[in-house]
Amino acid sequence: MSLSNMFCSRCGDGFEPHEKIVNSNGELWHTQCFVCAQCFRTFPDGTFYEFEGRKYCEHDFHVLFAPCCGKCGEFVIGRVIKAMNANWHPQCFRCESCNKELAELGFVRHQGQALCHDCRASARASGANKHTCHKCHGLIDDRPLRFRGEVYHPYHFNCSSCGVELNSDAREVKSRPGYTANDLNELYCLRCHDKMGIPICGACRRPIEERVVTALGKHWHVEHFVCAKCEKPFLGHRHYEKKGLAYCETHYHQLFGNLCFICNQVIAGDVFTALNKAWCVHHFACSVCDQKMTQKTKFYELDLKPVCKKCYEKFPSEFKRRLRKAHEYTPKKSPVS
Repeated sequence: MSLSNMFCSRCGDGFEPHEKIVNSNGELWHTQCFVCAQCFRTFPDGTFYEFEGRKYCEHDFHVLFAPCCGKCGEFVIGRVIKAMNANWHPQCFRCESCNKELAELGFVRHQGQALCHDCRASARASGANKHTCHKCHGLIDDRPLRFRGEVYHPYHFNCSSCGVELNSDAREVKSRPGYTANDLNELYCLRCHDKMGIPICGACRRPIEERVVTALGKHWHVEHFVCAKCEKPFLGHRHYEKKGLAYCETHYHQLFGNLCFICNQVIAGDVFTALNKAWCVHHFACSVCDQKMTQKTKFYELDLKPVCKKCYEKFPSEFKRRLRKAHEYTPKKSPVS
């Protein structure tokens, strides 16, 4: 074909001899005419997108026709997930609870959120104050069976010893000396478990596989035997019992014993009780001169604190008269318990 029979597809003009011609799918263009239909600029590196017979640069094609991802906001090129009234990259469309990709798993809309089927079942169970079975994902109407950190319908398991269908009282047995490899981390009915002689924790009601604390007529995991007040484990330290409960030394004496008014420590030996307070023997002293006082020392009260006789005698007569009138009692001894 001669140049006289060739015309530009955009402007319709012919071509000059030796002029560079752009051929795209059999159509001929002047180089200055081969431009984006939107911005009229030449195509960088010759890359263009065609839609309904018109050619666009990459940027304008994305702006005009490519959807934006509902999560990252970037253009979605290639596979598009259309869900929840938005478009998504496959890797951006995830469960809003566990963050798993939903493109292959499928999803369920729950209260305006996209959830995988497992999380949807858990959300339903939580709303009904129930558990979801880790195996079948159904709601558990009765007490669940707990095994390896998950909850199940008890009837999904059988006793590893007698084969009976289990209930929520089933016990998990972990590695213990004397048991074979097939017995490790297995479930047993309560009857078979009791035959094995494994103690049950008085707090969590689970088997105690390692060190056992025996107190208050029960067995405990070391970390579960705690003070009834501060809930800190005793970890081998001394505990005090009162009405079926265990207390650390400090809280036992706070609740049922004596703490020194001065040092706020438990009074281990003799106790001074005076002015409705308790004192260590070596902390009971005059509040004016700090002279230590004994059970034979006479003292006076001043602002709910003890004052020795020597300091009291130094007070002005009028001040002492007002004190006597206000308190209406005479000097007294501090009793010792």
